[in-house]
Amino acid sequence: MPQMAPLNWLGLFFMFFTIFILMNTMNYFSFIYSPSSSTYKKIYTKINWKW
Repeated sequence: MPQMAPLNWLGLFFMFFTIFILMNTMNYFSFIYSPSSSTYKKIYTKINWKW
């Protein structure tokens, strides 16, 4: 079988590269962070020092 022309290899590279970038951006932007509804309270413990 004859070898593929370099232009065909370049076209395949760009096709797979664009699919790779497209899938990465879709996976990155489709992730939804769930907001935490609980509020954090600071617990203050008063310590009585007896010197």
